[in-house]
Amino acid sequence: MFEAGKYGNRAWDFHRALQFRAACGRNRWTHWLAHRLGVAAVIACCWTGYAAAAVDDPVPATAPVKIAVFAFELEDFSGASGEGSSPNETSYLAQSTEEAKQQLLQSGRYSLIDTAGADIGAAKAQGLRNCGGCEASIAMKLDADQALIGVITKISMTEYVVRFQVSDARKGTVISSFRTDLRMGANYSWSRGVRWLMQNHMLASK
Repeated sequence: MFEAGKYGNRAWDFHRALQFRAACGRNRWTHWLAHRLGVAAVIACCWTGYAAAAVDDPVPATAPVKIAVFAFELEDFSGASGEGSSPNETSYLAQSTEEAKQQLLQSGRYSLIDTAGADIGAAKAQGLRNCGGCEASIAMKLDADQALIGVITKISMTEYVVRFQVSDARKGTVISSFRTDLRMGANYSWSRGVRWLMQNHMLASK
C-alpha cells in the first residue's frame, strides 16, 4: 500500500509537471505573438505617418519659363517681294505673333515678357532673324529666360513656311528650332500654321 501510494503520488506529480510545462509553453507563445503584433503595429503606424507626410508635402511645381516673344517677321521669296509687306500681311503677322503667345501662355509652362518697348537697335532694319542672335541679349535686358523669334517665309501667294527659334537669354545659345513643311494657304492662314507648329512640335516636345 505504501509503495502504491508512493508511485501514485509520483504519477500525480509527473502529470502536474506536464501541465506546468504546457502552460509555460502557452505563455511563451502568447508573449512571442504579442511581441510580433506589437512590432507590426509600430511599423504600420510609422508607414501611415510617412504616407501622410508625403501627401502633406507635395513636390513644388516648376516655375513657368519667362519668354520674350518678338514680333514675327516676313521673309518674302514670292514675286511681289520688292513691294514690301502689305497692310494685310502686317496684320496677319501680328495675328501670328499673338497666336504664338496664346499657345505658350495656355500651356502653363511659360509666362510672357512684354517686348513692345524693347530697343532692338540695328536689328530693326535687317530683322532679328539676321542679327546674329542679338535677340538673346535684348531678352536678357527684359529679364526674360528665353527669347523666341518667328519667321513666316512666303514662297508664293498661296505657299508658306513657319519657323521658330528659341534662345537662352543669358547664354545666347539656341535652345531649339522648329519649322513646318511647305504649307498651302494665303496670308490669312499664317496663324493656323503657327498654331499647328506650336501644338505639334514646340509644346509637344517637352
